[in-house]
Amino acid sequence: MAQAHPLKLGYKASAEQFAPRELLNFSVEAEQCGFDSVWISDHFQPWRHTDGHAPQAFAWLGALGERTQRVLLGTSVLTPTFRYNPAIVAQAFGTLGVLNPGRMILGVGSGESLNEIAVTGGEWPPAKERLARLRESVELIRRLWSEELVTFEGEHYRTRNATIYDKPDQPIPIYISAGGPVAAKFVGRAGDGFICTSGKGDALYRDQLLPSVAEGAKAAGRDPEQIEKTIEVKVSFDTDRNRALQDTRIWAALALPAEDKVDIHDAREMEAKAVTVTDQAHKRWLVSSDPEEHIEQIRPYIELGFTHLIFHAPGDDQSRFLQLYAKEILPRLRQRWG
Repeated sequence: MAQAHPLKLGYKASAEQFAPRELLNFSVEAEQCGFDSVWISDHFQPWRHTDGHAPQAFAWLGALGERTQRVLLGTSVLTPTFRYNPAIVAQAFGTLGVLNPGRMILGVGSGESLNEIAVTGGEWPPAKERLARLRESVELIRRLWSEELVTFEGEHYRTRNATIYDKPDQPIPIYISAGGPVAAKFVGRAGDGFICTSGKGDALYRDQLLPSVAEGAKAAGRDPEQIEKTIEVKVSFDTDRNRALQDTRIWAALALPAEDKVDIHDAREMEAKAVTVTDQAHKRWLVSSDPEEHIEQIRPYIELGFTHLIFHAPGDDQSRFLQLYAKEILPRLRQRWG
């Protein structure tokens, strides 16, 4: 029996690291190198202030759509609950879907304070409220894409006879991120796809996240196999192993414990905290200079059931990464699992 979702290999456009035009050129090159998809985060503030970037995802995806022909285009991830009203997200992605039919994926998550509080002010709410807002947002976005006039009375969002006038014939898939079992169950109930990030230990995916997605799907009368399992895989692959190790240092903030990041509202503060774990940065990345070793590093994620891998490389020379990956890694992955 054929897989519900054939293997897809994507490129993470490193929006916190590169200016919009440079990032656009790398992403066009990713399509030319044979990647299947390009994904961008939607941050208002990056995890480092010095030389940081934070291009706006709607505008940037519109430009990328015009520069590419084939790759899927997605957000990994956008927060449709604080900076944006979900109805505006529905409108923006409706427009993107009309411009790029069959190519858009809306990836959403419950957000982080660094990106929301700078714009909204106030206090960062607890996880329970953030997830409740996400649930409501996904419901409203789907209704706006499928109904003509939407009057919505939620706890957090309301519309009155709202219409999205420009939307694709087929609704855009919504992929939902989750880092714990409660959110993962929601993915199973409401998501077309599941998004998470690598480097957190196989037990989290095997024993908590993936079973919770399946549990949520079954409770909603859905087939768990129809939900595409997507993972951002953090890879630092280079012919020079030392260079691969050094490249990870720019992303030291990833090595901070989650509880140390949740209440940070300032990119300068995040940058200062990251300095304390620079020597730990490589631990969140699959670091290798040998193609066969690197395939073995990736293999556990495919065997866990992830069928859409989004590769995020930390180096400043993204063209070098794209060319190396296209030559040494993508063909090996497709030959074995594709």
